[in-house]
Amino acid sequence: MGARILVIDGHPEVGGRHYVNALAAAYEEGARAGHHEVRRIVPAELSFPLLRANADFLQGTAPQAIQACQNDIEWATHLVVVYPLWLGCMPALLKGFFEQTLRPGFAFSAGSARGLPKKRLKGRTARIVVTMGMPAPVYRWFFGAHSVKSLERNILHLCGIAPTRVSFVGAVETMSDDQRSKWLARMRRLGRAAA
Repeated sequence: MGARILVIDGHPEVGGRHYVNALAAAYEEGARAGHHEVRRIVPAELSFPLLRANADFLQGTAPQAIQACQNDIEWATHLVVVYPLWLGCMPALLKGFFEQTLRPGFAFSAGSARGLPKKRLKGRTARIVVTMGMPAPVYRWFFGAHSVKSLERNILHLCGIAPTRVSFVGAVETMSDDQRSKWLARMRRLGRAAA
């Protein structure tokens, strides 16, 4: 039996006209060809407020659309998060989605006397796919891939989602059609292998 894969298409613009959307679709296509079960979440198509108070995060109730996403996360064994790099980080809408979705009581809970939270989403793995205008080595080595490390360590790992693999897709504005096609083919291969 194949993996249960949840693809989170994190581009904040509705319509699916961006390369990020094509990469997410290619991964999904490959996963289906590899006989994996696939679900997709597009936060840009959901209606949810941004959290503005710690009390809302800690004790608030997730909106109905977010509760459905939590069900999808519980169902999944592998998460794929695809997004464009904006100002060195994930777009605010995607961060807001994670704040709404990965709440205490769902993704983690109060931990031991040492203050470490209990990870409630153990047993899941992830792949992060990030597109950017700059060359990928510049982001990885000069900037230290700081925002991806934050997503990997401070969000996913905090909840128990590990290991996480990362694909950096750089210089997207200047890519040739051949380069774009190669990346789409790579996403299909990764989806088929569910890695």
